[in-house]
Amino acid sequence: MVSQRPRIAIYYASHDGQTRKIVDRLGEFLGMRGVGATITDLSASSSPIVDTEADFVLLAAAIRYGFHLPAARRFLTRLRAVVPEERIALVSINLTARKAGRQTAEGNVYLRNWLKRTGIRPALAVAVAGRLDYPAYRWFDRMMIQAIMSISGGPTDPTTVVEYTNWSEVENLSQKLTNLVTSTP
Repeated sequence: MVSQRPRIAIYYASHDGQTRKIVDRLGEFLGMRGVGATITDLSASSSPIVDTEADFVLLAAAIRYGFHLPAARRFLTRLRAVVPEERIALVSINLTARKAGRQTAEGNVYLRNWLKRTGIRPALAVAVAGRLDYPAYRWFDRMMIQAIMSISGGPTDPTTVVEYTNWSEVENLSQKLTNLVTSTP
């Protein structure tokens, strides 16, 4: 009998493209660890199919104005109805995670609130820092993000472009996911 390679279904909602970049890299890291990954953009379909055959399901979502993107929130409701929580991982992509200690639900207000609002207790919930790109934002978005950054002690110069994503953390996340998917019956 041939052993089947474990597989993770990754779904994501991205606003500016950094979440897509993160899940693509995560998929590469998983592949290097012998775990297959399928990646689905939630904005590409109004009602994407939940892959219930996957060994594990990961949902990655960016933050906009204090909330995870609507496509991810809607998908999580559908996901929970068909996949047990112990086979679900959530990844919040937000700029708060750029600071030390803000990668966990305890340290990241956005992730903590998402878990609290939904009542979900996934096998894994983490926050990963995104990218700040003022020149790429529309005027209103830039003003809002500058206001938030001013409050949180981040950069406010409208020419600032900083990728805060820690790729070593993304690689470590792939190891955690590999451990979960290979230990889940």
